[in-house]
Amino acid sequence: MCGITTVEDALYAEGCGADAIGIVMFSDSPRSVQSSRVREIFSSLTSSTMKVIVTHTKSEEDLKEILALKPDAVQISHPFPFPSNRNVKVFRMVKRGDHLLPDSDAFVVDESYGSGKLYNSTFASEVVKLSKVPVILAGGLNPENVKEAIEIVQPDAVDVSSGVEVEPGIKDKEKIRLFLHNCKEAVL
Repeated sequence: MCGITTVEDALYAEGCGADAIGIVMFSDSPRSVQSSRVREIFSSLTSSTMKVIVTHTKSEEDLKEILALKPDAVQISHPFPFPSNRNVKVFRMVKRGDHLLPDSDAFVVDESYGSGKLYNSTFASEVVKLSKVPVILAGGLNPENVKEAIEIVQPDAVDVSSGVEVEPGIKDKEKIRLFLHNCKEAVL
């Protein structure tokens, strides 16, 4: 569950079964929040829920601030190099034409880079076949199409933000519940 901006939405998504909570930083997105909000949201979650910071930053200083928050993973679009002895997972966003960088712990197939544009099933399926690490499908997912997307692409996980919102940064509880329900039905 990505683009979380409040403790209330984070706890609701976690309670409905979300495996990970994504928070946007250093972005022009209306979902982007400051470090203090990230700490507040992360501290409200259980240890079993993955805490992810999502960013499009190209600044090394921003990346240092992100890493200081000690997320479980960083979902990043810029090809920053990461050392092999790091204490954080690196989820690299990929679109057609990108190289699948070997220091990645997962690839996030989201050609729209968070704009909500529908994923390309052919490209996403190709990444699933080629990848040696987990693949997370994103882009235009919502409660109505997630089950079919999982069945077609067969990713290791799915990522949603705008598809479960009332408005940017404000989640719709019923859409969250239905999205997670439909994800579970697709993998049964």
